[in-house]
Amino acid sequence: MANIKSAKKRAKQTVVRNARNSAQRSQLRTAVKKVLKALEANDAAGAQEAFNVAQPILDRFSSRGLIHKNKAARHKSRLTARIKAIKAAA
Repeated sequence: MANIKSAKKRAKQTVVRNARNSAQRSQLRTAVKKVLKALEANDAAGAQEAFNVAQPILDRFSSRGLIHKNKAARHKSRLTARIKAIKAAA
């Protein structure tokens, strides 16, 4: 355990930040999984609705540095392409 006051503060900050990052990462993954689940069920409307919820979450967390901006762009691009493919097939 840290003995210096600033190191103790840093340790506390690390715990708080780790908890926040874990919760946000979980929220992000859940939003993406909802889109994927709708895509697996061939539900274009449901997938689009879930994507409309997931997209700002991806943007928000990439701007905060939780995930890389290119990863967010990749997710959005691939999900959009799959939604368009389902709409075209229907």
